[in-house]
Amino acid sequence: MTSFYLSNPYQPPQAPKNLPLNEPWALFGGISPDAFMKQYWHKKPLLVRGAIPAFTLARNSHEDLGSPISAESLFNLASDDLVESRLIQSKPWSFESGSFKKKSLPKLAQRDWTLLFQGMEAHHPAAAKVLSWFRFIPDARLDDLMISIAGIGGGVGPHFDSYDVFLIQMSGRRQWQVSAQKDLSLNPKLPLKILQNFAVEHEWILEPGDMLYLPPHIAHDGISLDTGCQTWSVGFRSPSFKELLQEGLWRLAESLEDIPELDHKFADPKQRASKQPEQLPLELIMQLEQKLKGLKLDQLSQFLPGISAYLSEPKQQAYFNGPDIPLTPKQFTQRLGSHALAPHPQTRILALNQDIFCNGERVTKGQTGQIQRAWASLASKKALICKDLKETGGSSLYEAYLCGWLVFNS
Repeated sequence: MTSFYLSNPYQPPQAPKNLPLNEPWALFGGISPDAFMKQYWHKKPLLVRGAIPAFTLARNSHEDLGSPISAESLFNLASDDLVESRLIQSKPWSFESGSFKKKSLPKLAQRDWTLLFQGMEAHHPAAAKVLSWFRFIPDARLDDLMISIAGIGGGVGPHFDSYDVFLIQMSGRRQWQVSAQKDLSLNPKLPLKILQNFAVEHEWILEPGDMLYLPPHIAHDGISLDTGCQTWSVGFRSPSFKELLQEGLWRLAESLEDIPELDHKFADPKQRASKQPEQLPLELIMQLEQKLKGLKLDQLSQFLPGISAYLSEPKQQAYFNGPDIPLTPKQFTQRLGSHALAPHPQTRILALNQDIFCNGERVTKGQTGQIQRAWASLASKKALICKDLKETGGSSLYEAYLCGWLVFNS
């Protein structure tokens, strides 16, 4: 237990590369990720006391274990233009987007305010490590880690989310009220998406180290009970089928540029004299049908690359800086033999079979087998050390490094 004294504030561990999916986890109250997915995921809420055992052990030793990110650090981030932040006041309800000047922020001891920070995995290593705990859920579903810090009475009102979320209490206490009600109508008179009617079915007070999982469309309201209450929310996106198909179709249409035969003009030497010239020609319809069959555009496999590229796009607020003094291709290759290359915290990498997509680009297309295998390692392990890689100049791996999508761990 002395290790907790030495690591105050709490330092989240990095999850192992190979997660034990069928073994009990404290994070889920002693059940395995396999059991959690079967019994709770997208089905019903789960409250876990002591999901992070370090907080319980510290409490039992009469020690206070602080949040990995201090209130002061969060307030400093609120003035950063590259951090997506929001300030919500509840009496009366008001909403304002950052960045904020420090003098415009509430004092920590004031009541009825909440500061929200999106995409914190890109701004603090502790948040990125917490995200690593949830890599048994497909990367394509991950949205981000949001941090809420609030004064006593702070909250965002009773609402519902259209996605799965894990609510981890990191500092102070928060009261959660939850309902599986069917009435999800919103109050049109308020500047926030707050439920017009909220019928509480369950109520819990979460202490540091506790966690509450909520599937989509479960009504909930969280109210801070302590000064500087911090809740870390790991959210998972649920794009609509309309969104996915639109994006897949758009990228599929772009890919037609790579098929020279489609540049040929339509010809109709078999066209006969028509008594209904206003009708679309049958000959045109038949030839289009043949082209579609040849391109297999009626098969889902043709849409999946575009959908994968879309889901690998970084968040709109993502910002990448290339290295100040970039390594030459030779230096880059040499460094890969001794230092781990990793995705930038805002980089998204997804795999579709052997194809790898990074930040919206199909980065394995036209690459050597070695480069393709390197990308596969980055996708699965989020890190790459390769001592036998040949010259990388001009490869998509080196280009991603120059763009700041990939960075060397110091």
